[in-house]
Amino acid sequence: MSLANQRVVVLGGTSGIGLATADLAARQGAEVVVASSNPRSVERALSALPGGVKGDVADLTDPAQVSALFGRIGPFDHLVFTAGEPLVLMPLDALDLGAAMDFFTLRYFGALSAVTAALRHLREGGSVVLTTGIAGDRPSPGWVVAASILGAVESMVRGMAVELAPLRVNAVSPGVVRSPLWAALDDDAREEMYAGTGASLLLGRVGEVEDIAEAYVFLMRERWATGTIVTVDGGALLV
Repeated sequence: MSLANQRVVVLGGTSGIGLATADLAARQGAEVVVASSNPRSVERALSALPGGVKGDVADLTDPAQVSALFGRIGPFDHLVFTAGEPLVLMPLDALDLGAAMDFFTLRYFGALSAVTAALRHLREGGSVVLTTGIAGDRPSPGWVVAASILGAVESMVRGMAVELAPLRVNAVSPGVVRSPLWAALDDDAREEMYAGTGASLLLGRVGEVEDIAEAYVFLMRERWATGTIVTVDGGALLV
């Protein structure tokens, strides 16, 4: 299946993995729309993406804005959801329950809201690709909240695949990737983390956003995959 003449909407497509996915889809012939809650992020993304990519602004935690966004976009073929703020480690002995609930707002309920609002606009033969992560399979101390969100997204993918068939619903589960997700770390700590993590992996390095974008495009093109979680982690789950 070619992405030529297909319309792809990437929510969270203005930075990191989402931006790389939008770029790859556009270079493979898709008509791409990226959306974010930050107008400046949309402007920066459009200046970096191939000509013809369009951008829009919406608060992805607000169902009314998400519904209006899809009304402006109109019919399309593939929805990609990569939106998400950096997850902060939360040891249980210092748990901020309010903050934990807030993390679910965008990464889980934002994705759920986006899919339900998109349904009336998705064309026959289309797909949805959501985002999870390997911490759901192998959490470290402090990752209870993050792992819970990722596990919930994976269960949502399987439930949606059953309920929305024949619409295809899948997700990508990245490992540690060099991306703005880690921007809260200072430069030295971030590079030390990348180096230490990469040295522990079977492939000897952390991922790049371009590596992960390939998986999103694969799931858009693969017409016999649904309810599937594609893990792209450099072998992290094996070490």
